Amino acid sequence: MPTFTAPDGTPLAYHLRGEGDPLVVLPGGPMRASAYLGDLGGLTAHRRLALLDLRGTGDSALPADPETYRCDRMVEDVEAWRTHLGLEHMDLLAHSAGAALATLYAARYPQRIRRLLLITGNPSALGLRTTPEDRLAAARPRTAEPWFTEAFPAFRAWLAGEADFDDAFVPFFYGRWDAAARKHAEAEPAQTNDEAADRYFGDGAFTPDATRTALAALTAPVLVYAGEVDGGPRPGLARRAAEAFPKAEFTVQPGAGHFPWLDDPEWFADRVLAFLDGSAATALPSAE
Repeated sequence: MPTFTAPDGTPLAYHLRGEGDPLVVLPGGPMRASAYLGDLGGLTAHRRLALLDLRGTGDSALPADPETYRCDRMVEDVEAWRTHLGLEHMDLLAHSAGAALATLYAARYPQRIRRLLLITGNPSALGLRTTPEDRLAAARPRTAEPWFTEAFPAFRAWLAGEADFDDAFVPFFYGRWDAAARKHAEAEPAQTNDEAADRYFGDGAFTPDATRTALAALTAPVLVYAGEVDGGPRPGLARRAAEAFPKAEFTVQPGAGHFPWLDDPEWFADRVLAFLDGSAATALPSAE
C-alpha cells in the first residue's frame, strides 16, 4: 500500500487500481474511506485509479490535530499527494462531500487541474446548500418502491430534526435498492470516521465569494454529474453549481441516486470516459 506524508507530518495512504492513464480520486462521506468507491463502475478497465484515504480514514493515520479534519485544511494534503505522484497536471474526480475539497483545491491550484469531475457533488464550497425540502422533493416520487411506506415518515422526521438517523430510509440514497446497494450501505458505518465527519464542514471552512472569484482562473474542463433521483444535490442545484466554472459540462444519469456507478455502471463509465477522452497520458507509480 503506497503512502506519503502530509505537510503537517500525518502519514496518508492511497490505493492504486486498474491500468491506463491516471485518474486521481477523492472520496466523500464526508470522511469515508475510499474503499466504498470500488472500481467506479468498471473504470479500472480503462484508467489507473489513485484513491486517497483522507486523514483519519481507511489506511491513513489519525492527525495530531483534529481541527485538520476541516475541509479547507486538507487542500494541502491533495497538493502534497499530487507532488508525490509526480503529476504536473491531473484528472481529478471527486464524489459527494469530496467535491467540496476538490473545488477548494481547483480554486487554489487551478493550473494543476487538467480535467475535473464532480460526481453528485456537495456544492457547499460555492455557497450552495441542499435543503430538507430538496431531499423530500426527490423522495416523494418514489411511492411505488416497496420500502417507501416505512422509509418516508422516518426520512421526514430525521430531516425535521425530530428523530435520529434510521436505516429504514437509506434506500433513498440509491437509484435501485438491490443486493449491491444493501452491501454498499452496510459497509458505511465501519468505513466512516464520525468525529472527522462532524468537523469536515466546520465553521470557516468555506468562503464562497472568494472561491468563485478564484475559479475564474480555472481553464480546465469540468463535468458536474447529477443523479436523476438524488436528493443531495438534486439536478437543479447541481446545474447551478456548474455555472460557477468557466468551462463546465452538466449531465444527469437517468434513474441514478447518490452513487451512480452502482445504479448503472455501464452508463456511468461511458459518460465519464467520454468526458476524459483526449487527456494526455502520464504514468502513475506501481502499487506496492
